[in-house]
Amino acid sequence: MIITRTPFRIPLGGGGTDLPDYYSRHGGFIFSAAINKYMYIAINKPIVDRLVRIKYSKTETVDSVDKVQHPLAREALRYFGIKDSIEIVSVADIPAGTGMGSSSSYLVGVLKGLRALKREHIPLSELAEEACKIELDILKKPIGKQDQYVATFGGFIVMDIDRDGKVKVSNANITQDTIDELENKLVLYFTGVSRDALSILGEQSSRAKEPKSEVTKSLTRIKEIGNEIKNKLEKGNLNGFGKLLDEHWMVKKKMSNKISDQRLDELYSLAKKNGATGGKIIGAGGGGFFLFYCEGDKKNLRDVMHKHGLLEMKFAFDFEGSKVLIDFLSNKAI
Repeated sequence: MIITRTPFRIPLGGGGTDLPDYYSRHGGFIFSAAINKYMYIAINKPIVDRLVRIKYSKTETVDSVDKVQHPLAREALRYFGIKDSIEIVSVADIPAGTGMGSSSSYLVGVLKGLRALKREHIPLSELAEEACKIELDILKKPIGKQDQYVATFGGFIVMDIDRDGKVKVSNANITQDTIDELENKLVLYFTGVSRDALSILGEQSSRAKEPKSEVTKSLTRIKEIGNEIKNKLEKGNLNGFGKLLDEHWMVKKKMSNKISDQRLDELYSLAKKNGATGGKIIGAGGGGFFLFYCEGDKKNLRDVMHKHGLLEMKFAFDFEGSKVLIDFLSNKAI
């Protein structure tokens, strides 16, 4: 058996500019960070039969990969030419549909595990691109390249995306003191709403093809804000970062009426009245997690969010990315 662990992520700047319909015309910029909430994948080779078993929120037992309903598992196995005699089990710290990049973390974890199973090791950028190929090219999902890369690399990564889709990855130059302050001053709250991001992203992707559309204008400003956010954090200016989060949220909401609603707007307003400098919904919008930056005492913010039924999720940043935790085929625990 092989067990992999792959982090979820929180976007810090430039979100949406990794959509192909935008970066193919304007280039993309992403600044994002992995956190210590994970997708765990266990891969096993059965010795008593040749069946395919995929276990997630459902359990599938079939006699051929072609009959697997889970699209990511099916296409990952096809990608490696595996037709039967395989078992894949997944367990996650965070459920799907909450804006934390769970689908890509799942796929990267499966690909990492299958590579280990085949005793093949490839550069991180190639692993991320394999995941992009399956999600964007094979499954035709209207998503970008951020989630796959952050899940693969971990840490605070900067992605510069050329118009041809080539990604240059670098690490943001952020001091440990600033990272410690960020972990103390950022708070995540689950809104209680899970949603399918594909409808929101599909609409944004379609409208990003139009040079003068509100989506294109907003994404261009979001790309600028993303660079500014990176610069603020590299200089240790956390209050400036918080204010830029607020501007980012105002711009992001212009792209679709599905990104926010009356309840989310009211929660955001309450957060700002109770200590938050700025914040945003993580991911495409419509639900999932609210990220807030709070410069001072967070008691009032916590009290009001608790009063409105929101659950806080404590987190720290992850700097390891997707990794093999256990490889029983070679009797190693890593």
